[in-house]
Amino acid sequence: MSHQVHAFEPPERFVAGTVGAPGERTFFLQARGGGRLVSVALEKVQMSLLAEKLEELLTEAQRRFGVQLPEPTVSVGDNDPLDTPVDEEFRVGTLGLAFDVDTATVVIEAIATGEGEAEVETGGAEDDDEDADDEEPDETLDRLRVRLTPEATRQFIERARRVVNAGRPPCPLCGQPLDPAGHLCPRHNGYRR
Repeated sequence: MSHQVHAFEPPERFVAGTVGAPGERTFFLQARGGGRLVSVALEKVQMSLLAEKLEELLTEAQRRFGVQLPEPTVSVGDNDPLDTPVDEEFRVGTLGLAFDVDTATVVIEAIATGEGEAEVETGGAEDDDEDADDEEPDETLDRLRVRLTPEATRQFIERARRVVNAGRPPCPLCGQPLDPAGHLCPRHNGYRR
């Protein structure tokens, strides 16, 4: 069976979103462009790390290459729901990030799960060969590749953070998510809180 590379360079829209009620949400990355719509599922922690690592990548690109970055805004931006139908193409196992100096764009690659565990990889400019000895993801796995401007990357980061933080509030004592009916708090010896 051959693998598919879903490339959006650039997409009309690239967003993070969820389907389901808090506590039962499924997290998605969704790209739209050229009459195509691709949605890939990932874990909440992967989405959180993706936003964090993209922020670090932009900061490093500014420091090393003098890239002009937009200031973080407090505006809402794209707050529309995911486009429908939300059909999962694959579950993300590996996320790769790079900054292309020639085009001043951020490249995000989401690779389907293989036999290994889910992880986030970050890279510098595409012409850096520091990680040449690292094991490459299996070339037979499906992947979603998106190329974004720094402005679009900043908007994606802001939305991804809003999506991650929109879940269940944490318990003030133990930090675990609170269900509407409460939870068994380990700080209260298992009594409902």
